[in-house]
Amino acid sequence: MQSSKMGVVATLLVGLVSLTGSALAQTSPVQLTPLPSWAYPWVPDFKLPPDDGIPRRVPDSTVTHTVTQERDLFFAPVWHQADHPALPEVVARGRKPDVRACGSCHRAEGTGGPENASLAGLPAAYIIQQILDYKSGARKFSGPQRSPNVLMTAIAKGMNDAEIQEAAAYFSALKPKQNTTVIESDTVPKTFIVRVFVAKLPGNEAEALGRRIVEFPVDVDQFEHRDTRSKFTAYVPIGSIAKGEALVKTGAQGKTMACATCHGADLKGLGDIPSIAGRSPSYIVRQLYDLQQGTRAGALSAPMKLVVEKLTDQDMMSIASYLATQTP
Repeated sequence: MQSSKMGVVATLLVGLVSLTGSALAQTSPVQLTPLPSWAYPWVPDFKLPPDDGIPRRVPDSTVTHTVTQERDLFFAPVWHQADHPALPEVVARGRKPDVRACGSCHRAEGTGGPENASLAGLPAAYIIQQILDYKSGARKFSGPQRSPNVLMTAIAKGMNDAEIQEAAAYFSALKPKQNTTVIESDTVPKTFIVRVFVAKLPGNEAEALGRRIVEFPVDVDQFEHRDTRSKFTAYVPIGSIAKGEALVKTGAQGKTMACATCHGADLKGLGDIPSIAGRSPSYIVRQLYDLQQGTRAGALSAPMKLVVEKLTDQDMMSIASYLATQTP
């Protein structure tokens, strides 16, 4: 992969913000749990290195793009054209001034990242409803005013009916990928925040994981280039997967509801209800928390609020850890 001599990680350290276990420790959970800050990484004034003019490449692709192109939210980099159909206009380029290219943030193959949603394979009707909820203001978000949510609200408000239908049809027809490896551990490599996602620091230093999930790209360069084949690693507390499986499958004696009731026996969705298998655990925790707090509302949110109202932060982490191990 071509890159500057220092590499993306080294230059990104200009805006370093360490994520330490102590800094993000949570207070004791109550009915409405405190904000899981680790799930909402955000450095609003993060300084990105300037474009050095070197064309970038990713593994197994002959395509090149410049850093300026990759940072243009009205442009969706396509590295592996054979992996997906041709992008419709709203996904490839959007429409200025407000409708950014859907594929810029959610990637050309709808794979997204820990900072936003994977859209591949979601029911078209579900995607349409979520855009309408953003447009109406029903779907908001907890925590800091992070750019993915702020931009998504602005984009939804700017989209017309044809663009909404076109984007939903494209992403719903794609096959979802399982791109996250979940590791149970007491420790985690030291990381830092890059705008809205977490990246591993160079070297082999580790720290206590504590009560959080730490999820980061395996290759931050590849991820920053918006490659749809990017992989992720998620470190979760020991025992999380088994605890999550119990909550997901049984509802833990009334604490919640078995997920298969609405999302299907294989957790891959039923009708307009979305798949929850194989999704980013950071993303899942944010959605569970937003639903519990009532900041994520809308047509499909009311029944989910009842399902999550008794969950603690640890319950949410466990559910998300287990779901991330499942095949989408």
